[in-house]
Amino acid sequence: MVVLINMAKRVIKVKLNKSGRVNLSKYLMYGSVVAVLFAAEAWIGPDIWLAATQWLLVALVLVAFAIYLKLA
Repeated sequence: MVVLINMAKRVIKVKLNKSGRVNLSKYLMYGSVVAVLFAAEAWIGPDIWLAATQWLLVALVLVAFAIYLKLA
């Protein structure tokens, strides 16, 4: 799997092998758990950069990418 990143008219190719995809998937899942914790904190008290529902959307997107990388 080759991921292309376009930054300032420069294309950076990132090659991910199977173990790299699994590790990245794991870290994305950890990130989604952190986003859910931020959502809970924002629901209880003051917001951290985003509202609670926006943190839940961030968690959903992270989980979607994690599942995609795990299955790819």
